[in-house]
Amino acid sequence: MNTENSVHVKPETRNHKGFFVKQGAYHLKSIDESGWALICLDDVVCYYVDPDNLQANDALEEADA
Repeated sequence: MNTENSVHVKPETRNHKGFFVKQGAYHLKSIDESGWALICLDDVVCYYVDPDNLQANDALEEADA
């Protein structure tokens, strides 16, 4: 996974359909014109989520310190 676009979802994050998204590392693909962020676990599993519910890996490392 490219760490440059690697993000984690915050707890209680839901996708655009209202279903919970499993916490973990995702690859940020894009943010579309309507404001949804497209994140993918792999080449098959992708979700649209609110970009405010994403954390960059840098933020996680600082929180652990």
